[in-house]
Amino acid sequence: MGFEDYFPVWDKLTPAQKNRLKGSAVKRTAKKGTVVHGGGRGCTGLLVVGHGQLRAYIISGEGREVTLYRLLDLDICVLSASCMMRSIQFEVTVEAEKDTSLWIIPAEAYREVMEESAEVANFTNELMAARFSEVMWLMEQVMWKSFDKRLAGFLLKESALEGGDALRITHEAIGNHLGNPREVVTRMLRYFQGEGMVKLRRGMIELTDKGKLQDICQGKQ
Repeated sequence: MGFEDYFPVWDKLTPAQKNRLKGSAVKRTAKKGTVVHGGGRGCTGLLVVGHGQLRAYIISGEGREVTLYRLLDLDICVLSASCMMRSIQFEVTVEAEKDTSLWIIPAEAYREVMEESAEVANFTNELMAARFSEVMWLMEQVMWKSFDKRLAGFLLKESALEGGDALRITHEAIGNHLGNPREVVTRMLRYFQGEGMVKLRRGMIELTDKGKLQDICQGKQ
């Protein structure tokens, strides 16, 4: 698949606009753990994921992380190019969770096309609205949902994402996703283990009773 296959409004662009985007887009690969946006890099541009997995997160003044959303195959990250929208200042960091291939469209080139094309402008606004909806949903979870429910939901979602019950993830990494200290994660996981819902190993968590985890998510326990 080529660049144009990953861009939903491609067929609505003029030949000149297509050439501008395709000519400016840079294809690159990012190894697991590589920061592709943030960390003093300024306005990176639009990120178009070909294959792999990226994680967008924010960092508190105390250095604590919390995951906003994941980017999978065919996903597009517009917050990495938020500088092209003068009224939006939203600082996020984007890191490769798996080896990832992606295209980066420079913000200036994309802004030029967006100013010319109503279709691209509408598409971009929809992307931005969808991402902010995810962020607002996350804030509601952090503020109003108990940690056991959030952790159970995270483990189930991670299991579905990885396609298995054995998760190779550390307690610290889970804390970074959920915005909680490692010690809090460890205590709750040990409680889950005592209740027969998980089995803890070094660098790995095995889900042994998804039904009970689902009950916690739904407030049945």
